[in-house]
Amino acid sequence: MFIFRLLFQTVLIALAQIWANKVRALLTTLGIVIGVAAVVSIIAATKGMEKFVLDQFATIGANKVWIFPRMPDGRRDRYSWRQLRISTRQVDGMLAAAPSLARLTPIMNFTGTVQYGDRVRDLVTVTGIRPDWHKIEDRSVTVGRPFTQTDEDGKLQVCLINDKGVAELNLNSDPTSTVILVAGRRFKIVGVVETKAVSPMFGGNESQTEIYIPFATGEMMRPEPRMYVVAQSRGPELTEDVKAEVTTYMRRVRQIQPGDPNTFGVEAIDSAIEQFKKVATFLQVFAAGIVAISLVVGGIGIMNIMLVSVSERTREIGLRKAVGAKPSVILTQFLVEAITLCLMGGAIGLAIGQGLVFLLRSLPGLSLGGAIIPGWAITLSVGFCAATGLVFGMFPAIKAARLDPIEALRHE
Repeated sequence: MFIFRLLFQTVLIALAQIWANKVRALLTTLGIVIGVAAVVSIIAATKGMEKFVLDQFATIGANKVWIFPRMPDGRRDRYSWRQLRISTRQVDGMLAAAPSLARLTPIMNFTGTVQYGDRVRDLVTVTGIRPDWHKIEDRSVTVGRPFTQTDEDGKLQVCLINDKGVAELNLNSDPTSTVILVAGRRFKIVGVVETKAVSPMFGGNESQTEIYIPFATGEMMRPEPRMYVVAQSRGPELTEDVKAEVTTYMRRVRQIQPGDPNTFGVEAIDSAIEQFKKVATFLQVFAAGIVAISLVVGGIGIMNIMLVSVSERTREIGLRKAVGAKPSVILTQFLVEAITLCLMGGAIGLAIGQGLVFLLRSLPGLSLGGAIIPGWAITLSVGFCAATGLVFGMFPAIKAARLDPIEALRHE
């Protein structure tokens, strides 16, 4: 009880001293104010950016996996693209070899001219897909029907078109059974696929005509297509299992010897998320470095002003010692004053940082609506401020505690 009462009285004395020299105290804590405001606003902005990016990743699916050809680093003279390309035979055996996979589809892309009547569109992207593409990409058909296994097995010349293509080719709102020319071949439209709203960060703002044809039909048009595979795991928690199963299968069918690098890549959305989180963590560590430098600079200022304070109050210290104050009490008084000064600077810095966060959230175009100062950042800032006051206030406090009362009372 005595200790708490002593600390309370000491804090009141410290606040009185700070108030008596408030301008000097404010200037002294400027480094701490700037450091804390900078670090909490940077961390909040990083959190807002992280939330924005993760939300965008969620729009393309959390359990999707991509398998694609990849040239091993430094081996360009060893492999040709024919050796690297994924073949249909490899795709057909993948689902059975990877039980964690729910479904997959090979994807081939090429560009061609699309014509309906006198409307001609050049360099239109034509994509060969299998029926499971609809479930993997969550792209439903708004008019007509989706692809079926009969379309794939029969290599039928049927196609899907998106609503953007319907408008560009001036087709009816229900274009099913309409025949168009795709790369010089006649294709019957069987459905209109919705244009998925993907984030602009993935190119989703470049919506244009899209034509989809059965994959087997595409193979007839491009016998050796450059393709990749989009797959869907049975759950987001199984992506690592999928990577291991697909890697084992692909190395076996490609006869890759132990020690040789993979000639393919297997990536999941969680890999990209992990990469982004590493970048976000780096930014937060960088922010912590800024606050550390600012606090050291601020701490030096605190130490200087406390030394000045000890010099100015030498007679006061001598008087207190003369009436029986112990050196530990004098030391505690100056330490508490230094810590209080740092904590007040930290509080002002937190208030300014919160104001900057409100500003960032309100600025249009920054997409930082989720910016928020996490609790751990506040705790860390307060802890750093207290530690700064403790470390840099120790030397002036020890100097005050060791003053000789007689010499101190003689001080002019």
